[in-house]
Order: sequence, then structure tokens, then C-alpha cells
Amino acid sequence: MDTSPDSLSLAAAEAALRPLPKVSLHDHLDGGLRPGTIIELADEAGLALPFADGAKLGAWIAEQSNAGSLSDYLKPFHVTGAVTQTHQSLARVAKEFVQDLAHDGVVYGEIRWAPENHLRRGLSLDQAVDAVQEGIEAGIDDITRTGRKIKVGQLLAAMRHDSRALEIAELAVRHRNDGVVGFDIAGAESGFPASRHAQAFDYLAAGFLPVTVHAGEGDGLESIRSALFDGRALRLGHGVRLAEDITAHSQETGTGFLLGELSQWVKDRQIALEMSPSSNLQTGAIAPWGTDLKDHPFEVLYRLGFLVTVNTDNRLMSNTTLTRELAHLARAFNYGLADIKTFQLNAASAAFLPLDEREELKNDIRAGFDGALLATKPAVRL
Repeated sequence: MDTSPDSLSLAAAEAALRPLPKVSLHDHLDGGLRPGTIIELADEAGLALPFADGAKLGAWIAEQSNAGSLSDYLKPFHVTGAVTQTHQSLARVAKEFVQDLAHDGVVYGEIRWAPENHLRRGLSLDQAVDAVQEGIEAGIDDITRTGRKIKVGQLLAAMRHDSRALEIAELAVRHRNDGVVGFDIAGAESGFPASRHAQAFDYLAAGFLPVTVHAGEGDGLESIRSALFDGRALRLGHGVRLAEDITAHSQETGTGFLLGELSQWVKDRQIALEMSPSSNLQTGAIAPWGTDLKDHPFEVLYRLGFLVTVNTDNRLMSNTTLTRELAHLARAFNYGLADIKTFQLNAASAAFLPLDEREELKNDIRAGFDGALLATKPAVRL
């Protein structure tokens, strides 16, 4: 690895980062299908696609997703949703999802998905969850046979514009001993605050099931406030627009920052921000600051001590992997391996796992990164 200040090429940075242990907290099942799998499942489902070639289909979906708003970004999900309506298809894509995470060096991942979107061909909610769990376990078995290890949990999401949140909350609690680790609400954010689903969040709090809430992606500070105080969120899905509550000001020693009450609360409580750089560009979530990755408030939030984590959101729609997202950030902000290690430790700290398992996960991350750091230098730039 080049230890000069000059940045490596993206491909070289990815090659350096891929073997290192990583944690994925925000990764949607229906946003991570392999294009070739979509083609095969579409043929079985009788669904017409614009392309029968995997590379072309993947490029088309990524292009469709690069629309500048969250509502437009979500449109290609009608394709992936249409081909995941049976036990067999859900089990298959969940298995491949785990395999692809492991190939990217992920040692702990949470798969979030909305069971209510996969019932069109007769599955019940419980059957859908069972199908995904079957696929997860099959994927883990495959990875274990290669001598590697990976742990994966389900995050069940309710669609925030719908009225089934309490039903999905009950489903999540019902399956908490069979693979489900937490709850989320997803979908178009603006106009659909967490407060609309207060009954579901009350139920989850009473049942001690962890909650993350999409907030600060397609809407601003009030959405984040509702996620924290109505949803009792332990993590914020994206949370990018929390930076609207941070003001730069001049001081004798240079530029300083003033935190508002909301951002100060998130920092002091170390509520994790599940940021996804490429997706945040595609959806326009960083539009208040610019249109380039270097404009992303990730760097400011990191330097101010927020618990920032790096995620993919939807690997298919953003044509990315967790390794690639880390490489993009490293090149944009001149991060080294020590910074990348910090992001993984942050994610491990925020994982919806028991404390002892989080500590074990952090030890695995330290061991993997410390070996790489010893082979280079802590300040190595990627």
C-alpha cells in the first residue's frame, strides 16, 4: 500500500479495504439484489424487464435511482419488489445477500426490509420472515464452510406512509428469538413523522426491542426530533440533515461550530448516524451543502465527535459496496486506516446486539485493522 499523501486509485483503495472486518447497519434487502438474480426471478414471475443482460440491467437501475430526490430514488424498487413475493425468492435473495456481504469483508450485518411489501403472492407476514431467515442461515452456513465467519440479523421495517406499523412491531417482537434484532420505519419521509406510529413505538419500548428510524434524509430537523422522542430511536437512518442544527462561526483560532439543542442531544447520547454517502448524493439529502461527496457533512460530524457510521443503503441502486463507500470517503476527506477503523468500531458499538457480543465484535475489528496498521502506518492515506 502506498504510504505517500497521494491518494490511491479507487480500485486500489477498495482492494486494500475489502479484506478488513466491517460492520453494515443500513442495507436494504430489496436494494441489494444481484442483477442476474432479478433476471432469473423475473422470468419465473412473468415480469418484463428493460434488459435481459445483468450488467445492462444493473446500470439501468443505478441510472434510474440517480434522480436527485428520495421519492424518485425509490421508484426502481417496484422491480426488485415484484420478483421477491415467494418463499423461494426471498430465501434465495437473502442467502445471496449474506454471501455478498461476506465477500465484501462484512463480519456483522443487519438486513432491513419491509415484510408487508412481499405478500402479493400469498405469503403471510410470518412466512415472509421465516423465508428470509432461512436464506440468511443458508448464507451463513456457506460462509462458515469457507473458514470465514459472519453474523447477520433482520431489521423489520414498517412503511411509514401505511398503517401497519403496530402489526410489524408485533411481528418483530414475535421473531426476536428467531433472527430479528430490531425495528425501523422506511419509505417517503416528508409528511410521515414517527409520531404517526406512536402506538407501535410504545409497544416496542415495552418489549425492549431496539429501534432505528429513517430520519434526516428526505426531511429535516422535525423529522429527526420525532424519531428520537416519538420513536425512541437508538440510531438515525441517515441523519444527514442533523447538520442543519450545526452553525459554523468565526473565532480567533479559526472556524468553530455551534450545536443546537437537537444536535447536542444526539452527540451527547452518542446516537449513531447511519450515513450512506452515495445514496445521500443520489437522493439529494446533502443538497443544502452541495452536490459533491466533498460537500457531505460526514466530515464535520465526524470531527465534532458524533457517532458516524458508513453504510450502503442500497447496493444495487447505488452501484456500490461497503468497501466502495469507505474508499470514496477516504479519497474525499483524506482518511487513513485509523479513521476507517473508527467507523467500524462506531458501527459495532451501535449494533443491535447484546453488550458482550458487541465487545467481541469490536475485538475482531481491532485485530483485523491492527494487523493492517502494523504492516503500514496509522496515518496511511487510501
